[in-house]
Amino acid sequence: MRSAKVAIVGFGTIGTGVARLLLENGTRIARHTGRPLELVRIVDTDLTRPRDVVVAEGLLTDDLSKVLDDPEITAVVQVIGGLEPARTIMLKLLESGKDVVTANKALLAEHGPELFDRARQLGRSIAFEAAVAGGIPIIAAISECLTANQIESIYAILNGTSNFILTEMEEQGSDYAATVAEAQRRGYAEADPTMDVDGSDAAQKLAILAHLAFGAQVNWREIPRVGIDTVDPTDMRYAREFGYGVKLLAVANLVPEGLELHVSPTLVCHGTPLADVRGAYNAIRVKGDAVGRVFFQGLGAGQMPTASAVVADLIDTVVGRMAITFRTLDLWSDQREAPVALRDPAKVPGRFYLRFRVDDRPGVLAEIAGLLGQQQISIASVIQHETEPENGGIVPLVIMTHWASEGAMTKALAVIDRLPCVHSGSIRMRVRD
Repeated sequence: MRSAKVAIVGFGTIGTGVARLLLENGTRIARHTGRPLELVRIVDTDLTRPRDVVVAEGLLTDDLSKVLDDPEITAVVQVIGGLEPARTIMLKLLESGKDVVTANKALLAEHGPELFDRARQLGRSIAFEAAVAGGIPIIAAISECLTANQIESIYAILNGTSNFILTEMEEQGSDYAATVAEAQRRGYAEADPTMDVDGSDAAQKLAILAHLAFGAQVNWREIPRVGIDTVDPTDMRYAREFGYGVKLLAVANLVPEGLELHVSPTLVCHGTPLADVRGAYNAIRVKGDAVGRVFFQGLGAGQMPTASAVVADLIDTVVGRMAITFRTLDLWSDQREAPVALRDPAKVPGRFYLRFRVDDRPGVLAEIAGLLGQQQISIASVIQHETEPENGGIVPLVIMTHWASEGAMTKALAVIDRLPCVHSGSIRMRVRD
């Protein structure tokens, strides 16, 4: 039987993993495709870097035209990071008659409408399972398996780097800077980990999931997000006293007032599945009106988990399933309006964990409680331990609130932080029971 000829553009960590699967598991893959997948070209700008896969001589090239100009190559795995030249290369691949498989969530979050509209115009498809949560098949689950449901909510840990850092801080008592350095040493964090730790990576992935689940057309930069760089081991200890752990949680919640979206460090109740996700793992809890709650957990990054999702998409593309799915879903388009409106972030309700550094004197709690009360925010519980004299008369005051709106909490804290008895370094985190 004639083979299906495919190519890889980008031969870094993920591209190498994809090549390994294609070259080492050809017989198994052929059982799923009905014919062999033949890797005929790999394109990369670096032809000499050592890689942990052996490819035949002549397979690796730095000349993209050898893919673009080959009509027998019908499907291409594009695993280049960033926005450019990734965007330009994808457009060229589509225009040369290739279906594309990608793992680049930043590209889709930024240029999804342009790329998907162009693919539809050309009768081509874009597959992107690996763009969110690595080896977890969440894209297929939401866009195919759960389509009998109205998705009501998504609560997710979408960044393994942040989850590793928070896990280490909780279990080892390490401070933030030391734990980031350990994540970098283990290869979980980049030399510049900003996109992971400031919530941007999770927000990009949440924007993709919100579009799949709710049809939301949202720029990921507009999603309210708070990073983990202000979280301290002190907060881990207090959270544990309350019965919680701390996770960087990405939330999409559909309510009558609209769609709530936010990413922030959140206290998650011990004993719940999300609280038990440790290390560099991802997890997604989806609630549908028919199926109820379903939970997905696995490695959200790394060479082989991500390559697993890429090759699964490549198989669907070659078989022809992806063309049907892509055409039917009609994702990301500048030609139609979003079916759901976003809720004003200031009106999103929640419970909150607050930690203040305050003067150790009578009446401070009453002052703070009074200002919270002015915004109709009531206190559920308080922790204030005795401290040693060497703390200079400044003590931590920890408050857990009842339900209040984000806007009310923001107004209250703006006033509280100006009190003479309150020192810099106040912390606010959402609470999820």
